[in-house]
Amino acid sequence: MRVTQVTTYVLKQPTESPYLGKQDDGSLPRAEQGYFVRAPWRSLYSAHMETVLVRVSTDDGAEGWGEALAPVGPEVVAAIIDRMLGPWLVGRDPLAVRPLWDGMRDLMRERGHLVGHQADALAALDIALWDLAGKASGLPVARLLGGTYRTEIPAYVSGLPEPTDEGRARLAADWAARGATTVKLALGKGIDADLATYDAVAAAAPGLRIAVDAHWVYSLPEALELGRELDRRRALFFEAPMAPEDVAGHRELASRLITPVAAGEAMRSRYEFRDWLDHRAIGLAQPDVARTGITEAMTIATLADARHVPVACHHSVGLGIALAAGLHVSAAVADCPFFEFQPTTLPFAQRILRTPITAGPAGFTLPQGPGLGLDIDQDLIDDLTQGG
Repeated sequence: MRVTQVTTYVLKQPTESPYLGKQDDGSLPRAEQGYFVRAPWRSLYSAHMETVLVRVSTDDGAEGWGEALAPVGPEVVAAIIDRMLGPWLVGRDPLAVRPLWDGMRDLMRERGHLVGHQADALAALDIALWDLAGKASGLPVARLLGGTYRTEIPAYVSGLPEPTDEGRARLAADWAARGATTVKLALGKGIDADLATYDAVAAAAPGLRIAVDAHWVYSLPEALELGRELDRRRALFFEAPMAPEDVAGHRELASRLITPVAAGEAMRSRYEFRDWLDHRAIGLAQPDVARTGITEAMTIATLADARHVPVACHHSVGLGIALAAGLHVSAAVADCPFFEFQPTTLPFAQRILRTPITAGPAGFTLPQGPGLGLDIDQDLIDDLTQGG
């Protein structure tokens, strides 16, 4: 078996409401805006649902599908695959998944190979190769990774995308009524505002466990002040409190809080995670498989396991392929308490699948077919790629 073709698909689906919903002033970004910043957060967001998919085809008719987390600039990831990584794969044995990972990593070793769009492109191809290997063997990816610790993966509902505390509280109560046990609040709006939101949600749905995502906005003194209040409230975890490059700051924060400090969506390699883990800067590791790939995610999980740190895979705007890849990793990791459930993106994630993944606010069922266990709707992907 040899790789004969690598094909990318850039998807930009229009939405009635973008990822994480309205802005704090109640307005919706216009589609023609393209990208925008949700102040006080600093990152770009898209008014569309954007991603890049990749299909790896072989000379015997087999194919594997992958996806990179590319909420902005999916064309950049696709160009890296089309012009560099994909041509290198053609003619090679697709079942040599780990050697191919090393080979693709080394192609750009002195040119930022471990970070940014380059790493995202590598992740997409790695997922596709694992999918292909599973189909060739007739086994689910999680079995190839060593077996499953669980086939039902608990979830936490992410975001509560309403612009007011009253709206977030109503949404939390609604999710609790539908079986949710855990929510994560998209905060970072100021210490007093964050605590007001937390308390409103806790009052409206007293049975829910609550985590906080601060979107990297706070200084160390601010994060300590907020974190101590989260300790008093017994928050589940405190995600992304400070700038993602500040390992020392997160180490100090983690050493002074009871609430676990969580991070990982900004990291793409075992080397980044190793530094955070060795410095005891996190109490919950959150690799995003559509940014790390399956090979690297499992290595990261092993590093975390050696330091007794649980792993909860991050998931945001990825579609069904990224979702399934994260679930297979989550099933194959020993200490994996939950996975991120994204209500806004799930309908788009399921849209490209002929058979949807079983998913709800309480958790996911691991797809059981060979590879990632997905039935990809190629015709729909072709239509979406053409702007449908």
